[in-house]
Amino acid sequence: MLLDTASLYFRAYFGVPDSVKAPDGTPVNAVRGLLDFITRLVQDHHPDQLVACMDADWRPQWRVDLVPTYKTHRLAPESSEEEEIPDTLSPQVPIIEQVLDALGIARVGVPGYEADDVIGTLATHATTPVRIVTGDRDLFQLVDDARGVQVLYPIKGVGSAQLINEAALLDKYGVTGTEYADMAALRGDPSDGLPGVKGIGEKTATQLIREYGDLAGIRAAAADPLSKLTPARRKNLLEGAAYLDVAPTVVRVATDVPLPTFDPALPHEPLDPMTLEALTTQWGLGTSLTRLLDTLAATH
Repeated sequence: MLLDTASLYFRAYFGVPDSVKAPDGTPVNAVRGLLDFITRLVQDHHPDQLVACMDADWRPQWRVDLVPTYKTHRLAPESSEEEEIPDTLSPQVPIIEQVLDALGIARVGVPGYEADDVIGTLATHATTPVRIVTGDRDLFQLVDDARGVQVLYPIKGVGSAQLINEAALLDKYGVTGTEYADMAALRGDPSDGLPGVKGIGEKTATQLIREYGDLAGIRAAAADPLSKLTPARRKNLLEGAAYLDVAPTVVRVATDVPLPTFDPALPHEPLDPMTLEALTTQWGLGTSLTRLLDTLAATH
């Protein structure tokens, strides 16, 4: 089980009241919400291994070099690098990291890469079935029935997560996992600052992929005056050539991230009980941590 950790703690932050506070008054709604999510995921899905994948770099320079608008709208005001995060969430992220480390839950982030890229690398090289837990549709590109790679996409909480396999993708988008990145590049994604090709939305992108196979086939059709493309669509595709040259690299998750050595095994007991006890007292983690520890012990 691979957690898109930031996606989950953002969801926890907005889903758990900010009246949930530590003894000193610091909000810990994202911390406790994430612990509750992990408890539910372990109870419902019984993973043998669990990795909390982290954004060591939420906006990698190599993606920005290719598409300068990549995630620009998420930049904090007066900053060229920092992501805009709610004031009461950012102090909770180090607490989350410390708690995961004390529990012994593997936490992996790699400089120069997003959590998506860590997930892409682990999912691609896994020798066992994989479930990716994320609220980010970009990771649908990793869905692969033959290799047992599925996405759990939370609808409300993780308890009501939608299981995304190839049948679900075909039903909702008309594409397979391997075709999803081409569709996303054509369609664009305002939430990631990807402009897409003018005049091409999700349905048109899917229709073009069905007709011409993939992005390379679509671009070949645009360059072929005898193809059946409408003049307007041909014009938009040709005018979007510079974007289409680079967009696939930005949209596709990396699958060759140099990962550190780590132990993905789900812990049955805390790795560092004394540190965990101190964190529990300091931050008032209460029943959220107790439930998780009981759930982990029961998996032994």
